[in-house]
Amino acid sequence: MLLDTSEVLVTSSEIRSMVERVGKSLNADYGDEELVVIGVLTGAYVFVADLVRELRMPVVVDFIQVSSYDGTVSSGQLTVKKDISVSIEGRNVLIVEDIIDTGYTLTKLKDMLLKRNPKSLKICTAFNKYERRVHNIDIDYKGICIPNKFIVGYGLDYDGEFRNLRDVCVVSQYGGN
Repeated sequence: MLLDTSEVLVTSSEIRSMVERVGKSLNADYGDEELVVIGVLTGAYVFVADLVRELRMPVVVDFIQVSSYDGTVSSGQLTVKKDISVSIEGRNVLIVEDIIDTGYTLTKLKDMLLKRNPKSLKICTAFNKYERRVHNIDIDYKGICIPNKFIVGYGLDYDGEFRNLRDVCVVSQYGGN
């Protein structure tokens, strides 16, 4: 099967506007207080890079890589592949995710990080696939709500490909040689 990514769901200019809007909200909420931004690898790295350039407070950036899947099936456990390297105890923390669909992984990640006693812990996502939500999770900063379609671009991938697309595109399959 060949993949078709010609359907643009979210343009790069819409993404830019979303990043600016979310950045303004964060600046208003945190003022001069330091913020530890934890990007969830691998998909969120593009959003994190754009978002932190909008922030005016002191920012510390770190990344975490987690998985709750074995192939395409949820294992029911959160596995940390790469942990953060900074202490978050007593600090304001923002988890930045590329997309939230079922909410399972983020629910587990939030619970894990809360045990490290941050001053505050909030969640930000570039894309919110609300139709797939299974776990009730509060998202403090929502980028763009999207329909239940498989998307790539702006850090989101299909088997490691298409992260570099500037627009967010829908993946569909078509037969071909």
